[in-house]
Amino acid sequence: MPEVAAFSGQRLAGVDDVRRINPLVPVQAQITRAITETHDTKTLYVVGLDGKVPFSLNPGQVAMLSLLGVGEGMFSGVDAGDHLEFSIKKVGALTGALHEVEPGQIVGLRGPYGNGFPLEFCRGKNLLFVAGGIGLAPLRSLVRFCIKHRSDFGGIHLVYGARTPGDLAFKGEIAGEWVAVEDFAISLTVDQGDRDWQHHVGFVPNLLRELKPAPDNTVCLVCGPPAMIKNSIVVLEELGFAAEEVLTTLEMRMKCGIGQCGRCNIGSCYVCLDGPVFRLADLKRYSSEY
Repeated sequence: MPEVAAFSGQRLAGVDDVRRINPLVPVQAQITRAITETHDTKTLYVVGLDGKVPFSLNPGQVAMLSLLGVGEGMFSGVDAGDHLEFSIKKVGALTGALHEVEPGQIVGLRGPYGNGFPLEFCRGKNLLFVAGGIGLAPLRSLVRFCIKHRSDFGGIHLVYGARTPGDLAFKGEIAGEWVAVEDFAISLTVDQGDRDWQHHVGFVPNLLRELKPAPDNTVCLVCGPPAMIKNSIVVLEELGFAAEEVLTTLEMRMKCGIGQCGRCNIGSCYVCLDGPVFRLADLKRYSSEY
């Protein structure tokens, strides 16, 4: 996760005041709940100091969380109505410090950033979610939106993998609410199972190749480690998915969030200004990397 300079802690009347003075200065917010997802991933519930959501997040949008004296980083979020949720994998100084926060602690928050998922483009179509590890966090916002507006979408299929069963995030949500949703298929895999594991063992792209999902009237949304994304794209193209029907989100490349630092470019575009959600067809035009 990108981790840059610490916020000033300036206390202003609201989000609009902060943006008018300096778009890089966050508003103060507070943690109301911290949920352990895995041994290295936690989900934080965040509200403003007045107990309300400081701003809305559309599915796929992101926000910057910061701790005074530590730093700030960009995280995908879920707008739950009365609070925002950020699922954070412990990988560095900031994310490690965020894992130690407790309810009532003050954090900095600025956003929302990014284009989000193209909801109108997805409506009426089948959705294939392909995720690896913490890569399910950005897709989770759209999954929850689709469940809430179930009649607007066709069949839903989640293909999700991690290193071990213990590394799968949101297990309670998947086994509870998601598995009970009509026409919602869930395929799980791990690189290395244990004696209790009853699902697939192997990499996500290999499971995709075995499942052979049909591309007809289907949008595929991919997020996870870079190698998983690239190898999954290869399989999807083999299966006949058009590059216009494959979406991915690259929020991990975002730094300042407002196009000022110039560190998140892909070819001629900036992830923070043109993304983080991209069609594969556009990425292919921007960079030979895809």
